[in-house]
Amino acid sequence: MPNRLDGKVAVITGTGSGIGKASALLFAAEGAAVVGADTHEARGASVAAQARAFGGRMESLQPVDLSRPDGARRLTEFALEKFGRIDILFNNAGVAIPAPVGEMSYDSFAADIRGEVDIVFHLTREVWPHFVANGGGVLLNTASSLARTGDPIWGALAHCAAKGAVLAMTRQYAVEGAKVGIRANTVSPGLTRTGQTGGQLAAGLFDDYVAMIPMGRVGEPDEIATAALYLVSDEARYVTGADYAVDGGLTAV
Repeated sequence: MPNRLDGKVAVITGTGSGIGKASALLFAAEGAAVVGADTHEARGASVAAQARAFGGRMESLQPVDLSRPDGARRLTEFALEKFGRIDILFNNAGVAIPAPVGEMSYDSFAADIRGEVDIVFHLTREVWPHFVANGGGVLLNTASSLARTGDPIWGALAHCAAKGAVLAMTRQYAVEGAKVGIRANTVSPGLTRTGQTGGQLAAGLFDDYVAMIPMGRVGEPDEIATAALYLVSDEARYVTGADYAVDGGLTAV
């Protein structure tokens, strides 16, 4: 079923690499006008150029710090300037700060919350009124399998707290949004091969963790993007308040 997002404008954060990049290219291929954002100028611009090279429509704002209200406002205004409306918001970007419990400082913990929770709050707060004015919209947030499980290897206290918050926030967005035509869901990747994890995976640092995954391997960015595509498409028009796990069965164990 081609052109599943034809006529839609989708804002996706963290499009310079990994899941955000895969989602931006897939959404553009499916007909959406994509507005990307990243903290890295060259990577963000490169992905937008890739989308345009195959005939997709994509504009991108970078560098932009979405953990700050002014950054979220800039991106929202940029999207409206380029395409006139916003139909889909995919809050994918996030910065995790790992450390064992006994070594986690408050500054590191707070920085993780800013980079994974505040980043969702600020941009959703800016886009929400435009969804309401348009008669509805679709919100998708990236949570994690670690919103539901602990991590015996990585030292993920702050990350678990942040993604648990994103999961809970999204349920509330869904409850309030249903009254005004807004759907809100989360996609929860397990361990995925991205720019942040690629080196550690190659070095074997996650071998014991991978062994716990029933499917016996890590996820790839395009596998998460495909799930995201379904959740933001009209095929999922009766899906809201849901968490879609894409983790090789990890949270089923």
